[in-house]
Parts: sequence; C-alpha cells; structure tokens
Amino acid sequence: MKNIGASVSAVLASEKKEAEAGKIEEEEYHQMENEMIFCLEEAPEFQISAVAEWGENSRGDMVVGVDTYFRHIETGQRCESVRDCFIGWSECDEYSTTMWETLCERIENYGNLEQTICDEKRVVLYKK
Repeated sequence: MKNIGASVSAVLASEKKEAEAGKIEEEEYHQMENEMIFCLEEAPEFQISAVAEWGENSRGDMVVGVDTYFRHIETGQRCESVRDCFIGWSECDEYSTTMWETLCERIENYGNLEQTICDEKRVVLYKK
C-alpha cells in the first residue's frame, strides 16, 4: 500500500508542475465605459445616447475590444443600431420626425464612430 500512496503523490506533484508550467499569466484589466450624446446643431433637443465599453490594463492599453451601442430614446435599453432606438416609438408631428431622421442619418454617416463614442462626451452634428 505504501508504494501506491507514494506513486499517487508523485503523479499529483508531477501534474501540478505541468499545470503551473503551462499556466499563462493573465493580465488584470479594468472595465472602462464612456457614455456620450449626439445632437443636432440646429435642434440640440434631439439627442441620442451612445455607449462604449472596453477593458484596459494598468498601463492604459486596451486589452478587451470595444463594444459600442446606443440607448433607446424612451426605455434606455441597449440598441445595436441608431435606428433601433426608435422601435416601438413614434413622433406625431412632421418636424420632429424629420429631425430624428436627420440625426440618425448624420450619425450613420459620421466617420470614426467607434473612436468618437469612446472618447467624447457630446458631439454636435452640423449640416454639411
């Protein structure tokens, strides 16, 4: 019985060393988030919120990719596209409908959207 016990201990010790040798040290990271607002220059009351979430290490390097999304204008729920922010909601008057449509178009045509959502707090979208 002693030999079996010694063999089991040796196997367990060997497995532990192999696990430690193959272990990749993972770097700790902090979850980062930025919420910002897009609005129209000619009608700043028309606003859509966007959020970026990512992970950074202690040096400020991005270690987990960016996840960007928009918030529904009534419920605040996550929306994958700016147009999804209006699902289940409608504006009655023609002016408001036109302004919301204009805001969506300008956001969709905005260059470097992901970086902007990560860095900015407020972006005013102007007529071209």
